[in-house]
Amino acid sequence: MLLLMCGLAMMALGSGWAQSSVLPDAPGESKKESGDRGRPAPDKARGGAPGWALRARDWEAGWITGEYVDRNQKLVALTGEQRADIYLRQTLTTPGAYAKRMFGALVDQARGVPPEWQGGWGGYGERFTSREGQFITANTLAALGNAKLGYEVRYDKCKCDGFWPRTRHAIARNFVTYDRSEEHRRPQWALYGGAFGGGVVATAWKPRSQNALTNAGWAVLGQAGYGALLNFVTEFAREINRKQGVK
Repeated sequence: MLLLMCGLAMMALGSGWAQSSVLPDAPGESKKESGDRGRPAPDKARGGAPGWALRARDWEAGWITGEYVDRNQKLVALTGEQRADIYLRQTLTTPGAYAKRMFGALVDQARGVPPEWQGGWGGYGERFTSREGQFITANTLAALGNAKLGYEVRYDKCKCDGFWPRTRHAIARNFVTYDRSEEHRRPQWALYGGAFGGGVVATAWKPRSQNALTNAGWAVLGQAGYGALLNFVTEFAREINRKQGVK
């Protein structure tokens, strides 16, 4: 319940906590150094829209897209400090890190899984805390593994054109990443190892009916599906922006 209340508090204060991020290729985006996302000035209106509306849009976008490198930027190896910053934003210090688990817990609550956890706030608190604990464990293991291996943790937009080539790139990048050279691709050992480990660890607080290997297997499958979807949304964010009316 403490984690639940912290998550609610962070949602309420999100406009002050969340990074000011935009979907790729959004108008008014100012490009920074190679390997970093462009970020807009938080207090200036862009495209004629009110500043507060754009800040709200940027805040919402930050919940969806992960860390990425635009197609016109070159991948540059991350420093240890940059890795730590990305880990904290993805895991602890932004509202999206909690909101996604809160939504997942609502789905579990509606499905009544696991059945040993009852309904009401008590059951929802257990489901949210379980998901949050598994998420933090998986992200921590993945971050440590990627740092040790020197693997890239950001998504790079495809330097290609066409729906299917870009879609293939988005899906493939969920299973492979770049090594320290930022040129050679390697399997996502740390990402899926973290998902597997998070699933195993989570059985420590889940009902006894939960099997460690089964739970870990579902966690790996979840990463495969959710990670591919996230990459797809990031890859086609410009088109999504246009559908939202951004000219």
